[in-house]
Amino acid sequence: MSRLLVVQNHRGGGPGRFGDWLRADGVSTDVVHAYAGAPLPRRPGHDGVLVLGGGYLPDDDVRAPWLAPTRALVARAVERGVPVFGICLGGQLLARVAGGTVRGEHGEPEVGSTPLTLRPEAGDDPLFRGLPQRVTAVEHHVDAVTALPPGATWLMASERCPYQAFRVGERAWGVQFHPEAGADRVRSWDAGRLRARGLDPVELCRRAELDEPAAEAVWREVARRFAAVVAGA
Repeated sequence: MSRLLVVQNHRGGGPGRFGDWLRADGVSTDVVHAYAGAPLPRRPGHDGVLVLGGGYLPDDDVRAPWLAPTRALVARAVERGVPVFGICLGGQLLARVAGGTVRGEHGEPEVGSTPLTLRPEAGDDPLFRGLPQRVTAVEHHVDAVTALPPGATWLMASERCPYQAFRVGERAWGVQFHPEAGADRVRSWDAGRLRARGLDPVELCRRAELDEPAAEAVWREVARRFAAVVAGA
């Protein structure tokens, strides 16, 4: 069985259904609770690396000192052609490592089930080719990638955040959205905080529940394809 190193950046931010799908497709997941002080390896010894989300910028080393070794690990993985998948903070970290730009508090926030558009460049991508032209995913962010790394392939966009998915080289992907999260994640958010931001928590949950069946099928397929890349590596 192939082995995937998973870097978890906050207590509630585990691999969720994405990890379940990977394991169902023959990829075991070794989750490192980096936020709790668990040490990261200095170089990738697994068949792939998955970096999850968290409420930090990718170089927020004062609040999150484990991000420096995470950047080094991802940089070595990219150099060696080890498959990488970065989600939210993880995607921003991949962009930063590869020479892109990430800005905090940039633009309008995206919260809840968000429409995404597949770009033509995804036509030959191992993970994103043939996906529906329009699909949704759960998001909760205002920090964003503002410039892709040199030579990166731009795969998906949204109305408020252009760089929703991209590929660096042949085997490293970053996404701004959360394929591991479904409507249950939206239901878990603090309703008072959402209302304070002018958002309706009931409507956010309703929208996520309506969108979930179609979205789940798409992200299940992406997980299957990433598992195949990891196994092939």
